[in-house]
Amino acid sequence: MRRRHATLTTTEAPKNAMRTVRRVMPYLWPDEAPWVKQRVVLAMAMLVIAKLIIVATPFFYKSAVDHLSGESADAGMLLGFGAVGLTVAYGMARLMGNGFQQLRDAIFARVGQRALRMLALETFTHIHRLSMRYHISRKTGGLSRIMERGVKGVEFLLRFLLFSIGPLILELVMVAAVLAVVFDIWYLVVVVGVIAAYVAFTFKVTEWRVALRKEMNDQDTDANQKAIDSLLNFETVKYFGAEAREAARYDRAMERYAEAAVRTSLSLAFLNFGQALLITAGLVTVMVMAAMGVQAGTLTVGDFVMVNAYMIQITMPLNFLGTVYREIRQALVDMGDMFLLLDQPSEVTDRDGAGALKVGGAAVSLEDVRFAYDPERPILKGVSLTVPAGKTLALVGPSGGGKSTIGRLLFRFYDVTGGAIRIDGQDIRDVTQDSLHAAIGVVPQDTVLFNDTIRYNIAYGRDGATQDEIVAAARDAQIHDFVMSLPEGYDTQVGERGLKLSGGEKQRVGIARTLLKDPAILLLDEATSALDTQTETEIQSALARAGQGRTVITIAHRLSTIAEADEIVVLEAGEIAEQGTHAELLARQGRYWQLWQRQANEEAA
Repeated sequence: MRRRHATLTTTEAPKNAMRTVRRVMPYLWPDEAPWVKQRVVLAMAMLVIAKLIIVATPFFYKSAVDHLSGESADAGMLLGFGAVGLTVAYGMARLMGNGFQQLRDAIFARVGQRALRMLALETFTHIHRLSMRYHISRKTGGLSRIMERGVKGVEFLLRFLLFSIGPLILELVMVAAVLAVVFDIWYLVVVVGVIAAYVAFTFKVTEWRVALRKEMNDQDTDANQKAIDSLLNFETVKYFGAEAREAARYDRAMERYAEAAVRTSLSLAFLNFGQALLITAGLVTVMVMAAMGVQAGTLTVGDFVMVNAYMIQITMPLNFLGTVYREIRQALVDMGDMFLLLDQPSEVTDRDGAGALKVGGAAVSLEDVRFAYDPERPILKGVSLTVPAGKTLALVGPSGGGKSTIGRLLFRFYDVTGGAIRIDGQDIRDVTQDSLHAAIGVVPQDTVLFNDTIRYNIAYGRDGATQDEIVAAARDAQIHDFVMSLPEGYDTQVGERGLKLSGGEKQRVGIARTLLKDPAILLLDEATSALDTQTETEIQSALARAGQGRTVITIAHRLSTIAEADEIVVLEAGEIAEQGTHAELLARQGRYWQLWQRQANEEAA
């Protein structure tokens, strides 16, 4: 991977950089927002005015010095200003130049922040559109860091590409023209030579440093991923007494990051020294030429001071060029990672012309459904079953049989690789995902809550839900009395991933959230697995009431919870082993009967 990146930086980097810049430009010049274009044009006008004032400023400095030293000067200018007046004019010109630059920044601020917000929103939305397969193969810490660095890179690029590189080139051209016209062509030759050498050195060394920066970013991302992963699994770390092991693992990652950071710092020191050497050589050469002109009588002391002022004026933006170019290249690397993320295709997408799901009775059917996470390991091997509208189907069987996979396929976390899933006769691949998701309520085996209040987590089931509706859902989920017993009631914070609540309490909040959604189809994936027997009985009655008039698919391990289901399907190794009602399956004394007897013996023991 690193070798490939090195090749990109030496052969394809310019193309990739231009491609990235082209991706950013629409945010700077959007057709749908004329006010943005107006602000950009106005900011550019302020920029040009500021540069004109800055380039003209040394002339006032020269005239004041010539007057004070007794050298000949323009009589008209001296008559109007005098030495003191020229000095004041010099100061005012510097102030005005700075003022127009600040005005430019103020005008552009809203443009830059708009672009930042829109790109951050686009990236955030795209991440949510990516498939389950993509998310389980990536680490959340890595994704968040890529997004964070990429968005910051865009903000930097928008500001400095428009207000640093362009203005720098404009200022250098104007100063070079002044030196050639007012002084001598050799001044221009020296300045152009120094600038060319400086730019070539900066670009070459910076390209080398980009690979070092990429390595440092990779190590930083790796260390961040390990830290977040460890903190999210805080309880597991404690269970196994692995604090020292986690600290050592994190320290190894930080050690690799530190080594990469040291190499980056050393390369920066080399770059800075080389830039200083070139700039100093150019400055000394031009000042020697000017000093020789003063000694020869062809230049005045004011000319010498003006040349010095122009060289300093050139030196400052050139030093800035080095910083800006480094940051732009680094920003391009960060943005490149983010745009690669944006270019990542969504595995599950709406077909062209997909309409909304039309829910009638919400009958669900699976027709010869086949699916595999990995082509070499099929999970479902031609499953066909039907859930009539308003009925309850239970999926049972040993782990790995494909029960939860059916739930994921129904919700379109993945698409089937063979066969079809239909709701009221409509292939779920032919309808929009939004309408499909709105029709299905899911209570997963492991409910994960937002780090917010109980009210927020229950209200998440339906946007705009009232307090009365939230309380009603909590009552149905048998959690209202518990919430009211808390000092802060519904305003109680649940902590990261709901860790301040017990497993049963989290599960009941998840059930309340789904009940509030009021979906046509209920998918219960081990919904009562974390509850004690008494609470489970209460929840079962609540879920039975909630399921009235709805199609319910229950994935269960504890068979006693699904005895009242209209139909029970036993899945084993991705195939239907048997199906029927609870009584029918027990009477057959087949696979379901074996599972029932085993659980009965375990409970009796």
